Amino acid sequence: MSVRLPIGVLVMAYGGPASLDEIPGYLADIRSGRTTPRHVLDEITGNYRAIGGRSPLLEVTREQVDAIAGRLGDGYRCYLGMRHWAPWIEEVVGEMVEDGVTHAVSLVLAPHFSAMSVARYQQKVADGLELYRGRIDFEQVPSYHDAAGLIDAFAARVADGLSRWPEAERERVHVVFSAHSLPERILSTGDPYGVQCHETASLVADRVGLPAERWSWSYQSAGRTPEPWAGPDLGEHLEALAARGVLDVVSVPVGFVSDHVEILFDIDQRARAIAERLGMRLERPPALNDDPVFIEALADLVRERAARWVEEARAA
Repeated sequence: MSVRLPIGVLVMAYGGPASLDEIPGYLADIRSGRTTPRHVLDEITGNYRAIGGRSPLLEVTREQVDAIAGRLGDGYRCYLGMRHWAPWIEEVVGEMVEDGVTHAVSLVLAPHFSAMSVARYQQKVADGLELYRGRIDFEQVPSYHDAAGLIDAFAARVADGLSRWPEAERERVHVVFSAHSLPERILSTGDPYGVQCHETASLVADRVGLPAERWSWSYQSAGRTPEPWAGPDLGEHLEALAARGVLDVVSVPVGFVSDHVEILFDIDQRARAIAERLGMRLERPPALNDDPVFIEALADLVRERAARWVEEARAA
């Protein structure tokens, strides 16, 4: 199949409800059509109501995609697809087929690979090609947990958080890195997610110059299933830190690159309430969103994978 410009760029994110009325359908999609128990629906609805009644993820992701497109310039066409809500990945792949895209790079707005996350986005791409009987040569970006620009962007967030204390007091501030938890059974199979998450945290800590005793790791936002999920949970970890006398904490969720409920509720409200109960000061610097350093890192990933195609198309 000959290469045609522009090269497609499919940027994918999880998706989120735009209103409280959309939450039942959103949860039904996440749960593959299984009925959502009333107490779970009420809890999730309450979480979204607490952050304004909607997820900002679609708006934020559109800004990220526009920023990536601006960095890439001519020769590329960017698309946005969501895994669990509109615009659906499969339908966006169909749009790419209709637009005549022959070669494309797919990129998930999640830095760490897991069979439960990035691999499922990749399957959605395959499903879209099958559904619309399309032929697009996709180059996948499986992970970018150690990309220099990502590490620089998170390091700047750590510095931002620490700067909220007077310089003379910063030596007592502890940084907690976190990411979305997964079931322990997934990590026990050799899934690279946990290792990659810890590597990101370690690289960021090294970049900032944090000694080992001034940072630690936790998981957050565990699912509502009876099986064990990876820990320590962020709230429990804050309690353990407080028991050690640590009362000044910066929260840096390196598993997330956009504002959404896992940050705006799970950290800014749930974890902060725990911190206040413990007499702890908890600060969270802004999410990466469309941070220029982060966006340039994503654009670089796309350029690297598409360079050969761009050259072939221009030489034709």
